[in-house]
Parts: sequence; C-alpha cells; structure tokens
Amino acid sequence: MERVVYLHVGAPKTGTTYLQDRLARNTLALARHGVRYPAGSPLGDPSLFQFRAAVDLLGKDWSGPGEKSSGKWAQLSAQVRRRQGSVVISHELFAGASAEVIEKAKTDLGVGAGTELHIVYSARDLGRQVPAAWQESVKQGQTWTYRAFCRRMRRRKGWFARTFDLPSVLTAWGDGLPAEQVHVVTVPQERQGDVLWRRFCTALALDPSWARRETQRSNPSLGAAEASLLRRLNTRLDRRGQIGSYDFLIRELVAERELVGRQPLPVTLPERLRGWAEEESERWIEWIASSGARVHGDPAELRPAPQPVDARVLDPDRPGARIQLGAALDALAAMTREAERRPDPDRHFAAKLRHRIKELSR
Repeated sequence: MERVVYLHVGAPKTGTTYLQDRLARNTLALARHGVRYPAGSPLGDPSLFQFRAAVDLLGKDWSGPGEKSSGKWAQLSAQVRRRQGSVVISHELFAGASAEVIEKAKTDLGVGAGTELHIVYSARDLGRQVPAAWQESVKQGQTWTYRAFCRRMRRRKGWFARTFDLPSVLTAWGDGLPAEQVHVVTVPQERQGDVLWRRFCTALALDPSWARRETQRSNPSLGAAEASLLRRLNTRLDRRGQIGSYDFLIRELVAERELVGRQPLPVTLPERLRGWAEEESERWIEWIASSGARVHGDPAELRPAPQPVDARVLDPDRPGARIQLGAALDALAAMTREAERRPDPDRHFAAKLRHRIKELSR
C-alpha cells in the first residue's frame, strides 16, 4: 500500500476538539515522522479545513456566511492520494454519513487503489453523552427542552442519536474492511486528556512523543441553569441569516467564555433514562466483542457510572428563577462589556465620511 489513512469519524462530544487541536498543534512534528494531517495549504488550519471538507462531502450548509466549503472534500481527497505514509483525517460530522456518502468517501480516498483505510471511532457512555449533546445543541441555537431532547434520543431520532449509535456507525463505515482496521477508542470516565490522547495515538499507530505540544483547547459543557438560560435566550432570537453573529456573540462570548466558568451544577442523565442507557451500553459492548474491532481502552467504560448518592441534581427545564438570575446577570455583563468595546457604527461612518470629503476637496 502507498498510504494508510486513519479516518476519525467521531463520535461528537468525545474529546474530539481536544484531539483535533493537539493534532493541529503538532502538524510539522508529525510530518517529520511521515504522518500527515492535511491543512489544505501550507499556512492553513487543518481542523478548519477538514471541517469544511466534511461539510462539503455531506452536502450540508453549516459553514456560516463567508465560509466556503464547496470543493474542499475534493481538495482534501486529492491531497491524500498524492501522499505516501500515514494520513489522519478527523471530524465528528463523518459519523452521520449515509451509505452513499461513505461509498463516495472510500472511492475518493482511493481505497482499494493504493489506500489502506482504518476507521477510528471514539466512544463515551450515554450517562455523559446525552447531557453533553443537549447543551451542545443549545449552544448551537436549538430551543428544545431537555425532556424533549431526551425523548428524541430514546426514540433514536435526530443527528446526535445517529452519531452516538456505535454499532450502526461502525457497521456502515466498516463495511468491506477487515475487522482489525476498525478501531474503538473509549473515553475515560474521569476527565483525563492525556489518557485519551495516548489511546488515540495507539489507534493511529503514532508514538505520543511525536506530538509533544499540549493543548488546553476543549469544548466545555454548560451547567443546568446556564444551559436553560441560553435555551430561553435562543427562543427570543431570530437566527435566520445571523449565523456568524450568533456564533460569536452567544456561543463564544456568552456561553463558552462567560457561562462555563460559573462553577455550575451539571446537567445529568435523568434517572428515568438510566435503564435505557445501560441497555444501550450492553448492546455496544456486545457488538464490539462480536465484531472483532480493535479496542483502545476498556469497553466497561461505556457503561454509565452510577449517580453519587449525595449529588445535587437540578432540572435544566425548571432551574428556578433565583439560580438563573446570577447566570443572566453574568451574561448581560459580558454583552455590555462587548458593546462598550465596539465602536459606535454611526460615529465610525461619520468619521470616514468626513475624511473622504477632505480628500476630495484637496
């Protein structure tokens, strides 16, 4: 084989932001060992480039205003076919691909014509996945309640439900591949980025010492009161045509800079769903054992951990006005500081106009 492609297809909310950023920070060091993480151009951002390539392959419109994705998958697959050695592609959007899209991806990457393809899937227990997915969807502008989201998950409806279904995703992507070329990386129960990174490197046949540059980047979760506040704010906003503004002002500024640092009470898996989550985890573990897929970690970590007896639980659909007030005031303060930082558009325009008049009158 001329090249080995490791395609990391998700799942979402399994430390993918951390893993992708660490790959990006070590692109040059990895290249010296014959491992490529394509960036599209010498100075390009590989994580952004591969996100746009995934969007293009799936035919989605998630890039936002001014972010062109058309042609990025063709560019990425062409770069892969020109390489020798190992190539890493990573984005969680791939987990939701249809059978037709998967077939196209394999053909475009040259599987069977010089490319050995390995599928890598990072998996996390539903006790953490479901709460993380709901608050992530709220950060992206959704308005559904936690109860409604959980009901959809249990009925296996929606994008998150599809991408979290380990057997379905790996059956689809692993079709036609030897079992040893399908990899499952389990996410530790405790937050241990370095353990996850070492497991990921094993799946990719990388020596962790090749990528020494650490990253602090992650995609932290909101608390119950904070997520509830953001959901209610979403119901009052018209996002049509405002994707870029929403992403900065609400998702990045309010949610990820301000609200995640409030020492929140976490969103937890409702007790009524615990039996379902346990059944799903056993289905996953049985599939892994019977499929022959290579496991990096411990399949037992896919079982939801029991809720601590003394844990304080807050219903994110009814957090209470008092506890939500603090989050609202923090969000308002952040928006006020941002408004103060920005120039007055009317005064800015007037100054430019006066300057232009002076130039013309000379």
